[in-house]
Amino acid sequence: MSEQLASPHELEAENATLRTHLAYLIEQAELNHSIMCRHQAFDLEIVGAASFPELIGTIFQSLPAISNLDTVTLALVDKDADIHTVMDKLGVDFASFPELIFVDSEHALGFAPTRLGALTGMPKPQLGPYMAGLHQAMFPHAPAGLQTIAQVPLLRNRRVIGSLNLGSVNPSRFTPTLATDFIEHMASIIAICLENVISNEMLKYIGLTDSLTGVYNRRYIDRRLLEEIGRARRQAYRISCMYIDIDHFKLVNDSVGHQGGDEVLREVASRIKAELRISDALGRFGGEEFVVLLIDADLDSATVVAQRIRASIANIPFELSSGELLPVSVSIGVATLDDFERDHAIEGVAQQLVAQADSALYQAKETGRNRVVSFDD
Repeated sequence: MSEQLASPHELEAENATLRTHLAYLIEQAELNHSIMCRHQAFDLEIVGAASFPELIGTIFQSLPAISNLDTVTLALVDKDADIHTVMDKLGVDFASFPELIFVDSEHALGFAPTRLGALTGMPKPQLGPYMAGLHQAMFPHAPAGLQTIAQVPLLRNRRVIGSLNLGSVNPSRFTPTLATDFIEHMASIIAICLENVISNEMLKYIGLTDSLTGVYNRRYIDRRLLEEIGRARRQAYRISCMYIDIDHFKLVNDSVGHQGGDEVLREVASRIKAELRISDALGRFGGEEFVVLLIDADLDSATVVAQRIRASIANIPFELSSGELLPVSVSIGVATLDDFERDHAIEGVAQQLVAQADSALYQAKETGRNRVVSFDD
């Protein structure tokens, strides 16, 4: 018995179905290609990030857009707050990154044990519904209507360095059955970039700080002063400079030895820093000399701060590890840059400001020490 041939109408309907399905497959292929291209561009962008703020900013700005996410947060394990401290000293504005979270241990990331994780010894991505009581720490500013989330561990050399946290208002976006190969790959790229840029920033910080006192070194102060003069020219505020010298420091070393002298240097730096604002900068220029940059401060304000510093050092003897109490004093010269002479090169203006503060310091030492002298044209 011969098969019945399909009617022209049925063939046309079948062809229409096939064309629709083919069009859908082409559309999905184009969509997947577009997504892949966007993520490849994202990978290149974060790999090329030259600083911590640039990398973090790229993650928070680009990832939600290319992945159609409603929130992205990043948690970093920072046991002793070393990362936060160094980035703060390098001028990172954490207020610009409210979705950046620091935790003191891997446990605080909240990864629950899984069978696969138990076999590998490493946590695996966790996908599922958002539950405020369980996930709020990783999503401190969760958008209204957040439905599903993915917490993806950031792994480097079998260490958990943090967590990439993704959220969506789509209830079916992240489910426990969803394959995680793609987001694990993305997290691995981010983890590598984070480790590299943090290491580079740490090296930068070491290169800009004084190993004995922990404050900045001359290289940093010189660079920072150029930046601040340029900014002050644009925003029309004043910059003041203090040049500080410990009085009779050679006698200090002769009486308590170099170890005691080192303790004095560290304590002087600590007492100076206690009188400054976050926006100010303190650097050791070598030996027993320190320089302070006071941002948006006129000569009168800077002189008041200098007097506070002088008194904080002179009024309370230094207690050394040997138990000895040692009186210490400093002389301070203060100068202010309020006429920027825009036709002059910034480098020359910066050198002149420091030279004026140094000249005022010389007068302070010549007129009895343990005093503050302001530079007066």
